[in-house]
Amino acid sequence: MSKEHFRLTAVRTLDKYQLRLTYADEQTFDVNLTDLIGTSAFLAPLKNASLFAKAKIGFAGRSVDWIEDELDLGSDNLRHLGVEQSGRIGHERIWVWLHETGLTLEQAAKALGISRRMLIYYRDGEKPVPRSIWLACLGWEAVRPTGNDLPLHIPSATDYANLHA
Repeated sequence: MSKEHFRLTAVRTLDKYQLRLTYADEQTFDVNLTDLIGTSAFLAPLKNASLFAKAKIGFAGRSVDWIEDELDLGSDNLRHLGVEQSGRIGHERIWVWLHETGLTLEQAAKALGISRRMLIYYRDGEKPVPRSIWLACLGWEAVRPTGNDLPLHIPSATDYANLHA
């Protein structure tokens, strides 16, 4: 992970299970970890408020560390979470969509009507993912077009079920 926009420059603990994270590109996100801590055995030690308060920037700004080499979270994953919690579309959704569809970057870019380079910017978190692009990903999932022709109508529930059978 060499992308500068994922490098943390400041970490501050806020109220219960919340962090304020500032990145090298000067973006700041408040991230609520309540759900993660509550559902992850790995993060269960962070239920201890005094341990949670020890959050600090990890090696090279690439993580938030509580116990060095034992308990940390990657800065890229935290940024994705911060973006999502602020109501925007996180870059990891593009990674997952590409993986689940099996499309190459070229195929996916063509399907979305954007350049391969722009898709890489979105996938790598270098540019914010526009809502329209995420909606296009969901639309592609819904119709799974074959060839270069897009469907002329939205599939019914039955059509959709048949497409995914």
